[in-house]
Amino acid sequence: MKGPLFYSKILLFGEYGIIKDSKGLSIPYNFYNGALKVSKELDDDAKKSNKSLQRFSVYLEELQSKNPDLATFDIEKLNEDIASGMYFDSSIPQGYGVGSSGALVAAIYDKYAFDKITVLENLTRDKLLKLKAIFGEMESFFHGKSSGLDPLNSYLSIPILINSKDNIEPTGIPSQATNGKGAVFLLDSGMTGETAPMIQIFMESMKQEGFRNMLKNQFIKHTDACVEDFLKGDVKSLFGNLKQLSNTVFNNFKPMIPAQFHKLWKQGIDTNDYYLKLCGSGGGGYILGFTQDIEKAKKALQGYKLEVVYNF
Repeated sequence: MKGPLFYSKILLFGEYGIIKDSKGLSIPYNFYNGALKVSKELDDDAKKSNKSLQRFSVYLEELQSKNPDLATFDIEKLNEDIASGMYFDSSIPQGYGVGSSGALVAAIYDKYAFDKITVLENLTRDKLLKLKAIFGEMESFFHGKSSGLDPLNSYLSIPILINSKDNIEPTGIPSQATNGKGAVFLLDSGMTGETAPMIQIFMESMKQEGFRNMLKNQFIKHTDACVEDFLKGDVKSLFGNLKQLSNTVFNNFKPMIPAQFHKLWKQGIDTNDYYLKLCGSGGGGYILGFTQDIEKAKKALQGYKLEVVYNF
């Protein structure tokens, strides 16, 4: 058995902000993917995944008995498959902010949920919100608290525009200019990040009035503007807002930026060769970069691993 592929995702804009109702824009990233597989011979990684699926199955059974209106699953079939050696075979790096647990959640829902909402039906706002709620509860097993957006993106494999917590919609993004000099890229920090402790730091900071004001008046303002500029294809305005956003993150989200990247982050803002921002919750994994001249950015970031994800 080998299930369908589910892809990684990139939240271009909205990390942390969407917890407080900023706009957000999430796109599928097909470079990484995962699928459910069954095998008699399991290597160490597959064994670990199989064990994790056993615990996840127990969690899903509890979830559906507590909240049967949300979703129900064919637990019997799931347990049978796990006993036969099922695991999630994935190239999506874990702790990198590109949705490794989201793809797994999407795969399990796709295969084992009863009465599932499918990608082929007319996806009304209510259906999208219902899916997001189901996925949020499912993914909380991995993160402690999840918005459900990563699995939603992975499941639907289309860009999603978050207008606010209860207003999300599929969206189109400007088509790529394959030979464009401008680019969105991933910068590998070389270390994994853990979501839960980062969210914890954010929630602690939210207790301070100064931080809350900064979030509303700077972070969310620039994030919303970036989303609008990106969707309109207004590159000039986008880079103006990106600079502000990168600066706001640098000054207020220091714990989420790995220490050895502080200098590099500031260098981008000072030279305008590139601007960096968090990819997911930060603390490690990938850092997201934007540049109007990818060759210039590569030169400035020599010695670091860059992956271009979008050209314009």
